[in-house]
Amino acid sequence: MKIGCVGLGHIGYHVAANLVRAGHEVTVHDLRPESAEGLLAAGAVWADTPAAVAQASESVVTCLPSVKASTAVVAGPDGLASGFAPGSAWIEMSTTSVEELRRLAALLAERGVDTLEAPVTGGVHNASSGTITVLVGGDEAVYERHLDVLRTVGGKVFHVGPLGKASVIKVITNMLAFIHIAASAEAFMLAKRSGIELRLAWEILRASSGNSFILETESTTILGGSYDVGFSFDLCLKDLGLAMAVGRELDVPLDIAGTVEQLFIRGRARYGGEAEYAMVAKLLEEACGTDLRAPGFPTTLEEYLAMMPRAERGADKPTP
Repeated sequence: MKIGCVGLGHIGYHVAANLVRAGHEVTVHDLRPESAEGLLAAGAVWADTPAAVAQASESVVTCLPSVKASTAVVAGPDGLASGFAPGSAWIEMSTTSVEELRRLAALLAERGVDTLEAPVTGGVHNASSGTITVLVGGDEAVYERHLDVLRTVGGKVFHVGPLGKASVIKVITNMLAFIHIAASAEAFMLAKRSGIELRLAWEILRASSGNSFILETESTTILGGSYDVGFSFDLCLKDLGLAMAVGRELDVPLDIAGTVEQLFIRGRARYGGEAEYAMVAKLLEEACGTDLRAPGFPTTLEEYLAMMPRAERGADKPTP
């Protein structure tokens, strides 16, 4: 297919790269032209505006950092809406507001353009390998038409239901991830203060009922000292805000998520919105005057995953 990709950040770049490798004709755009250099070298084509991407494509994938950004890319001046031909499709992979998603989908439907939501979950490392989990909402026929594209991007693809359902389950997965990283830090600190070597503690927790995808993967960046998971406090709090809004709408008290949200607000205030969200552990380290370093853990998540046998990587396990 002729596919456009707008938004070439941590996830969007890898989505586009996997589509190029699979032989699709890929046209790309980002506010930072330099972010596309590797894709252009691999065979993608640059477009100066989202509208130009839509004009060159049968379907366009967006992977953007905020609801505001998605609105601007779709409906703003030189947005996708002004470039799409009838029969085209917008595939929204951003984590976004259900209300705004449906509003933009209705605007595009007036122009004969279909919409799928397809947020992804599983981390940047799984996006790179094309094994990330894809959660899809939208019309069944449109989903089936794009299934090959979705499988190129992800290892597991779930059709959740009508438009809006995938966005809800996506913010639920992220809510749990944020809770797990904060809980992992507290578990490590209890082990450290009790005199248990942290490498051993991690191995035991990984083999226990307390294990999680986050403990197996992203928590290793705490033990290695980089906190580098490719996801910022700003993005974390955006997603937590969406989850809290769903809770208010459905009258579900989210006491644990609300407490963790406050932790991340403190982390952003302390380290800045662009800082890695795993630095929530650093708040605890500073409060206790104790670091959580352990020998044998590389400084980045990518290095750690490269050391693991493929059968042990999160990419080959059910992802949250």
